[in-house]
Amino acid sequence: MLLEALYHVPRDKWAYAYDPRTIHLRVRTKKNDVDTVVAMTGDKYDWDSTYFEITMEKAASDEMFDFWEASVLPKYKRLTYAFRVTAGTESIYMLDSGIYHECPAPTGGYYEFPYIHEIDVFKVPDWAKDAVFYQILPERFANGDPGNDPKGTQPWGGQPKTDNFFGGDLKGVLDHLDDLLDLGINAIYFTPLFKSPSNHKYDIVDYKQVDPQFGDNALLKEVVEACHEKGIRVMLDAVFNHCSELFPPFQDVLKNGEQSKYADWFHINQFPARVENGIATYDTFGFFGNMPKFNTANPEVKQYLLDVAEYWIKEIKLDGWRLDVANEVDHHFWRDFRKVVKNANPEAYIVGEVWSDSLSWLVGDQFDSVMNYPFADKVLEFFNGGMDGATFSNRMSSLLMRYPQQTNEVVFNMLCSHDTPRLLTRVGGDKRKLKLSVVFLFTYMGTPCIYYGDEVGITGNGDPDCRKCMIWDPNKQDRELYDFYKMMINQRKTHKALREGRFRFLKADQGNPCIIYERADDSIHFTIWMNNTDQKQTLSHPMVTTDWRDALTNEKVKPADGVMNVALDPFGYRILYRNITK
Repeated sequence: MLLEALYHVPRDKWAYAYDPRTIHLRVRTKKNDVDTVVAMTGDKYDWDSTYFEITMEKAASDEMFDFWEASVLPKYKRLTYAFRVTAGTESIYMLDSGIYHECPAPTGGYYEFPYIHEIDVFKVPDWAKDAVFYQILPERFANGDPGNDPKGTQPWGGQPKTDNFFGGDLKGVLDHLDDLLDLGINAIYFTPLFKSPSNHKYDIVDYKQVDPQFGDNALLKEVVEACHEKGIRVMLDAVFNHCSELFPPFQDVLKNGEQSKYADWFHINQFPARVENGIATYDTFGFFGNMPKFNTANPEVKQYLLDVAEYWIKEIKLDGWRLDVANEVDHHFWRDFRKVVKNANPEAYIVGEVWSDSLSWLVGDQFDSVMNYPFADKVLEFFNGGMDGATFSNRMSSLLMRYPQQTNEVVFNMLCSHDTPRLLTRVGGDKRKLKLSVVFLFTYMGTPCIYYGDEVGITGNGDPDCRKCMIWDPNKQDRELYDFYKMMINQRKTHKALREGRFRFLKADQGNPCIIYERADDSIHFTIWMNNTDQKQTLSHPMVTTDWRDALTNEKVKPADGVMNVALDPFGYRILYRNITK
């Protein structure tokens, strides 16, 4: 047993309250190195009568480690615990005070979770577990009111550029809500809607005014009310890292320099504020001089932006905020942001744009979720033939072990966005690979999001090509692909196990790109079979029960001699399910 690989700390993702009654514990060991891990639990004030052992489940594995999990329901909300790790005939004991070959007497040196305070439990909005999001870039979705088109607006469907306009607006969204309802989505994520000189609106001039190109504040309120009437939640984009160079306080800095009362609203490194040889004398988003970075530690800036966040929650009954460039804003700001937003709407969904491991934002005091770009990268690499099943299983399992379960249940999963090439383009135009990727999206843990137009076959390379106009002519849409998306959305919305059930790989072998995995809760058990090759394959896996059905056709599917054999076409999939008898 490799003792150096053993790891547990009594905090963060390793020991946390899942709800006011339940504590989740995790332990890491070297891969395939131990046989069992047992959590030895009790109350330190009455160890003997509360002592209880829980055999932990191997929940996930990556290339180097196994991860073990257990749920504990301490009788008095206090928990003292240690771990007994066994490999063959050898057992060791993991305590807060160290690793021992003989179990120290309880409870000195044991790990502790002192008390489950309900106020400290990381709570995420329950509705986000059931949400299927649809991302809309308003300028490119639909032109419902040509009367508010910007000067020089081009005909709908032209080639997108960094600086051209096609006239999309909020009236266009309002006109097509029934289309979204038909697709099955129940949540919309809008990229920025506020006054801005650009087509993407990430350089905001006025944070409390809808851009006249899109309509006005009253129309946004009407859109949100119409969405709510149809059961659709609405999340807006908060650009609080930076603003437009036309933002009035920054204009004052350009005019008055060090004497400006707004000089400390920004990170000015040298006056006068200007751009020299492509580099600004003030901090910016990237190296874009037209997007000066806010000093969010300044109390006036903080209050201004927090007022904006609260204003839209209250004004239009907003359901959530997506936070642009969230990792470049200080943690103190986001902690106060969460308090303000949750006070205005306790069920608001807060999603940060962070492209890497985001645990420091996801421990209950800042975000509910993050945009899961690592998910998209790994899924598309796998279905494009870039790794075998074992590697894919390892990497996806590693993602699950990054965060507490409540975050995994609502992490914002997408396969592309306004910042990446289109999904169909990312899979080389192969609809079979696209479908495998989408099946995985809708049967994996987390909150799925579709980028507008992917469901009808829009293609596109990176920005700005990925920001094409939505196709509304049915004769130009891929209706077969649309029906596939609609079917997968319906499967997820119909079955709670596909939203909240446990996830586990059942078959993912080295050198083989085919996989089998499961989602299950107390009522229903799904197995998903995928042939990620260009040849016909028959996948096999032991199945004790015989009451399986095809989830799409309801056809009975029985194993033979305890083994299920599933024949699959090239890049084919099959979803099986069985009801669990209680």
